[in-house]
Amino acid sequence: MKSTLYWCSALALAATQLFSTAAYSSAIQQTKGTFEDKFRQLDEVLPTPNVYRSAAGEPGEQYWQQQANYSIKVRLDEEKRRIDAAETITYFNNSPYTLKYIWIQLDQNIFKNDSMAELTATFNSKPDPSLGGVDRPARISLNQLRRQQFMTDNELGFAINKVADGRGKALDFVVVGTNMRIDLPQPLKAGDKTSLAIDFGFNIIDSDTVGGRSGYEHFPDDAREGGNDIFLLAQWYPRVAAFTDYEAWTNKEFLGRGEFTQEFGDFEVTIDVPADHIVSATGVLKNDREVLTKTQRERLEQSRKAKRPVFVVTPEEALENEKEGTDKRKVWRFEAENVRDFAWASSRKFIWDAKGYQQGGNVQPEVMAMSFYPKEGGELWEKYSTESVIHTMEVYSRFSFDYPYPTAQSVNGPVGGMEYPMITFNGPRTILQDDGSRTYSLSEKRFLIGVVIHEIGHIYFPMIVNSDERQWTWMDEGLNSFLDGVAGREWDPTIPWGVEPRSIVDYMKSTNQVPIMTQSDSVLNLGPNAYTKPAAALNILREVILGRELFDFAFKEYAQRWAFKRPTPADFFRTMEEASGVDLDWFWRGWFYSTDHVDIALDRVYKLRLDTQDPDIDWERRRQEETDKPTSLFVQRNQAEGRKTWVELNPDVRDFHDENDRFTVTNKQRNAYQSFLEKLEPWERKTFDRAIAEDKNYYVLDFNNLGGLVMPILLQWTYTDGSQDSMYIPAEIWRRNAKSVSKLIVTDKEVLEFAVDPNWETADVDIENNYYPRKIIPSRIEAFKATRGQDHISRDIMQDAKTKLKTKEANEEEQD
Repeated sequence: MKSTLYWCSALALAATQLFSTAAYSSAIQQTKGTFEDKFRQLDEVLPTPNVYRSAAGEPGEQYWQQQANYSIKVRLDEEKRRIDAAETITYFNNSPYTLKYIWIQLDQNIFKNDSMAELTATFNSKPDPSLGGVDRPARISLNQLRRQQFMTDNELGFAINKVADGRGKALDFVVVGTNMRIDLPQPLKAGDKTSLAIDFGFNIIDSDTVGGRSGYEHFPDDAREGGNDIFLLAQWYPRVAAFTDYEAWTNKEFLGRGEFTQEFGDFEVTIDVPADHIVSATGVLKNDREVLTKTQRERLEQSRKAKRPVFVVTPEEALENEKEGTDKRKVWRFEAENVRDFAWASSRKFIWDAKGYQQGGNVQPEVMAMSFYPKEGGELWEKYSTESVIHTMEVYSRFSFDYPYPTAQSVNGPVGGMEYPMITFNGPRTILQDDGSRTYSLSEKRFLIGVVIHEIGHIYFPMIVNSDERQWTWMDEGLNSFLDGVAGREWDPTIPWGVEPRSIVDYMKSTNQVPIMTQSDSVLNLGPNAYTKPAAALNILREVILGRELFDFAFKEYAQRWAFKRPTPADFFRTMEEASGVDLDWFWRGWFYSTDHVDIALDRVYKLRLDTQDPDIDWERRRQEETDKPTSLFVQRNQAEGRKTWVELNPDVRDFHDENDRFTVTNKQRNAYQSFLEKLEPWERKTFDRAIAEDKNYYVLDFNNLGGLVMPILLQWTYTDGSQDSMYIPAEIWRRNAKSVSKLIVTDKEVLEFAVDPNWETADVDIENNYYPRKIIPSRIEAFKATRGQDHISRDIMQDAKTKLKTKEANEEEQD
């Protein structure tokens, strides 16, 4: 009897209005042999768990990482724009392996003319061969020419003057592009340490001309004769490459895009600069009495409890300071504990403001948030830089851990945005107007707030959660972009932060892309691939798939597990699954390992009604369905012409079939109905009678996955009375067929329309196929007047030849 009920409740659903039952049966048939398992377990791809990294995504019981401590003395030659330095590296081999050599990163070597980065740079402008390259030549920008000339005129890259052991004995070394291998006189056994001494120097690049993550910027219009410079020094000292359990030495050539991964250590750095310079650096200033005035020290102390930033060096003092230079010098001494890098900035132009961030807790109760900027930063920096620093720490700490360092700094210079432990370089500025005032656009305001949040956020990821940027750029840029979107929208949600699902749809449907997991130097479009797409993916994971409670718990668990350690993608994926309790292999596989996109189409909707099995009711319904169908055009026109049918003209010859149709009910059918009811079990009769009495609306929705990326279906429908309802359909609905699925929706009221992802929460690339019935898509059209182009043929040379050459004086008068 069970099969009878199933027949009643399922097969007896009759399609009414939209499609016939035959069409519905045909539509649900599947093609054989095309099954694709989008939910295959990711452990087949991820590295096998071991004693260093557990299956739960935690550091294993034998996890290890190296340590490198640095003592550096550096001198800035402002006139030559050069630094010379000596460093001592104390290297601790905490690995279980014996090391015969140590690899050192020489990132400044990327600026050598024979570097791999320069030799593999491509040129994309070509002449038009159809015209012999004469009328349409190749193009090269003046910026490109200026860069080429600067690199020709200046000897760039590291000058390595000495490499020795701790006793001063010279060591053999080999420079390989942006890396240097130092051969040890004795193998360094597990648990031992060694010292290396390196003397080095290099000419600092003009950042505006060459680009890069550091350099100087010249201000020729300053009152001081010859102008002034801002120096931003990063990737400025030979640094020990990371030695890891998953790759051994991370000594890939530095090509500019893939940044780096470093070992944690302690730094003691003395910085010898002109006496009128102000220095910002990683760490804590240890000799403030020697380099700051009493007034500056008092202001700095006052700023600790201030409501708003306090000037340590005022704009007026900085303006006066930049008018003259000095032959005197000062040495600034900084110390930093447990950091993976060290950067610094120096200039006589710097205004300096500070404010204490009272974080509380036991880790770092007070953090000094500080900003360093020239007069060109103006009111924009005065209002927003330091406050943005503090806002970032407030938000990021909520998602990870208390900020562990004593300072967090934002420095203005030629680098648009770059991060290092405790210090960041950020670019936006004000605009000098003709009346001498300085203003800034809404765009510059948003840029400053956004870049400060982003770069300070990087102090958490990857400066503390120490991911390998050379391998997996998304692990720092993507995670950080996700969090800077959270912090940004908590600052001002009207700013387009670029982390919403809708921000990535154009990229995801493009053909010029690679999976997120691609090594950074091979990524085709770094911005959307390493920043926007992973950020949008995490936004979807938090807001749509896991929900905030599960996501936030798991993400915080990841951050705290790997603070001051070196996670891999497998550790992130496994931690998020283990801590949330949700299988996300399908999500990682689709979003991070493929270039599939989201495009879920709602192609058909069948409105069905449950048959009562009572022939007097069901056959009358079918008669009505037949009546509701459009009459043929032929019949309509005959009726309009008043033509009578043969039956109407000859009523005397009508028979039984003229008085009855195929929907006429007989007692034989009524008897069958009674027999059907009598054979039902009591519980079956009760279930059946209730279904008939309720007479609900049954809708079968056909979904097609056109983009290939399986995702939850966010379904919303509107009833004919204007009210709405919604349903979250998990991605697992695609587990048996990743291409097409059907879903039964049962409602009390009649539905007017259905919509998939109406709020654009899943990065669906085509919203036009998300509605049933389809919507008219609003857009715009503009009228235009055609203009005649000025190419080499159409220009009027005869007329142009009459033009007189303007003198230099005439040009200047015209500009005035």
